[in-house]
Amino acid sequence: MLKQRVVTALVLLSLFLGALFYLPPLSWAVLTLAGALVGAWEWGGIARYPAGTRWTYVAVTAVLALILFELGASVWADIFALALLFWLVPATLWLAFRWQPTNLITFAVLGWLVLLPTWLGLVYLHGVTPKLLLAIMAVVWIADSAAYFSGRKFGKRKLAPSISPGKSWEGVAGALLGVALFGASVAWLAGASWWVLPAFAALTGLSIVGDLFESWMKRLAGIKDSGSILPGHGGVLDRIDGLTPTLPAAALCTMLGCLDWGVLVK
Repeated sequence: MLKQRVVTALVLLSLFLGALFYLPPLSWAVLTLAGALVGAWEWGGIARYPAGTRWTYVAVTAVLALILFELGASVWADIFALALLFWLVPATLWLAFRWQPTNLITFAVLGWLVLLPTWLGLVYLHGVTPKLLLAIMAVVWIADSAAYFSGRKFGKRKLAPSISPGKSWEGVAGALLGVALFGASVAWLAGASWWVLPAFAALTGLSIVGDLFESWMKRLAGIKDSGSILPGHGGVLDRIDGLTPTLPAAALCTMLGCLDWGVLVK
């Protein structure tokens, strides 16, 4: 299983970096939308939609995405702000009180709140510079890897045992340490503001909320992975769970000029 995970990860990383740096903006938007629509299909599975309803959900998601794309960045700021508010308040309360969606409409809206701002974040940050998008995504990847290894080595105190038993507070500490080292490197090498350190720490916290939120949805559905399209890694949602809160937040921060990203935006 580990070998399969590593091989899949290397192939995905190679394809991702090639697309990130060499595809023009419109082609990048189309490619990432395709990934988001796979995520919509998987979300329909989590919601236990019948096959016909799942296809309808994918189609409606595509239409909404195209409408938002046509409306442009002036509207995207509101979408990013709405997404950030969702992750900070309703999603956090959802986890704290173990809420369960009560109907198909609630599931549909939740899926759109998860997927559409994430896709717009991918499009917007790529349009700023691919380097910036890569740095933001690296925060989540580093946090995830550091949490995994530190949790395996030192993990004793469970973070959310009824949602994701494998996660620990020691893993969170490892994630924050790993991201702090990465943030210091970005500030030093890229000439970015040292405020990237607390910003990256905040993104790490958001990524954990996103990870736990999807874990809770999957637990309610009685499944381990959202899909099987990625051998050894599950589905698209399993790979982007930590990115779903962080990309909209980083995009909003960039739009508002909250941070000096240095050469990452040049």
